Amino acid sequence: MSLISFVSAKGSPGVSTTVLGLAARWPAPVAVADLDPIGGDLAIRERDAEGNALDEHVGLVSLGVAVRSGDDVALDDHLQQTFDGVDVLVGASGPRQAQSLGPAWPHLARALRGHSADVLVDAGRFMPGSPAGPVVEESDAVVFVVRSEIAAVAHLRDRLSHVREPWALGRVGGTRVGVLVVGDPRDRRAVDDIGRLLAASDLRVTMLGTVALDPKGVRRGPASTSRAAARSMLSRSLVDLVPQVRALATASPVRQEV
Repeated sequence: MSLISFVSAKGSPGVSTTVLGLAARWPAPVAVADLDPIGGDLAIRERDAEGNALDEHVGLVSLGVAVRSGDDVALDDHLQQTFDGVDVLVGASGPRQAQSLGPAWPHLARALRGHSADVLVDAGRFMPGSPAGPVVEESDAVVFVVRSEIAAVAHLRDRLSHVREPWALGRVGGTRVGVLVVGDPRDRRAVDDIGRLLAASDLRVTMLGTVALDPKGVRRGPASTSRAAARSMLSRSLVDLVPQVRALATASPVRQEV
């Protein structure tokens, strides 16, 4: 099974929406883990199968307690299913609760890897010293989600430059890194331009494509299976991206080209 982390270099470009949307269209068993160290929003934005609020106490916090106690950890015991049928690990309520997990963070990757399904991790904003760093670095692939604005791309280049050597970007055995651009999926130039800019800085990553910037689709719910949601630009773009993301995580460990 694959462990894939999704991160941003700056702000909130739509990582949570992207992860939930991809999971709802994943062609294999999958779970979403909300590991955003500043606090997740699954418990706020999602409901369970009966339409009730998700339990904030069952998720990352309960998993962290189990990991620290040395118990045999089964991720299934800490997952909840949303109204749209996605298995989720509810995140911490805020930075203080995330920090309280302390020594559990380095061991979470093993717990996630032990799951019987693929796991898509929402690791929030990635920066040096992030508590979620050990999970991100142990992932089969890391996907940066970025808007096409100049400032956002500059932050992306800075983050990738910081991890180029420790992650051995583009080299045999290095971390597989992909980039998803949030914008108009009909405008391929944005993806190509960002790819060329990163390549010019010797940042060898895989440009995966575009997640549609679609406010109406987001309001319907990125994991919604309704007919209206399925016809949205957001849904169509996510369907196209699923095989690209899966291929990145399972690719042979060879040099990646833009």
